[in-house]
Amino acid sequence: MSQKNAKLSRRNFLLSVGAGGVAGAAAIVGGKQALQGSSTEGDKRKSRGYQETAHVNNYYRTAKV
Repeated sequence: MSQKNAKLSRRNFLLSVGAGGVAGAAAIVGGKQALQGSSTEGDKRKSRGYQETAHVNNYYRTAKV
């Protein structure tokens, strides 16, 4: 009987690990979608594009080899 219980406990463990992995993946995907939909400031930042400012010019000047 203990061998049968051992097989069942392994199956339950593997089942719970698999279900936990699926639930974790769903939570990650759901979190990313919620962050993308609620950010209005991020959309404004993306539309500004590249801007060459004084500190960028300073970096380029100091990075020359």
